[in-house]
Amino acid sequence: MSKIHRSAKNGQFVTPKFAKTHPATTLAETKGGKPTERERSAKSGQFVAGGTAARRPTTTVKEK
Repeated sequence: MSKIHRSAKNGQFVTPKFAKTHPATTLAETKGGKPTERERSAKSGQFVAGGTAARRPTTTVKEK
């Protein structure tokens, strides 16, 4: 499946070129995938605890 890219700062979709040049603040997700309603690190793509996401809002995104 193809990937789409999203900004961790504002949740907006970004181009693959932008994602490649800003890997620390973007996250890739599978196109057509189902949301988990959980917070994820934009740096590693790993799920993080809600407290971690609250302390680091510019590098985490909640999947909706």
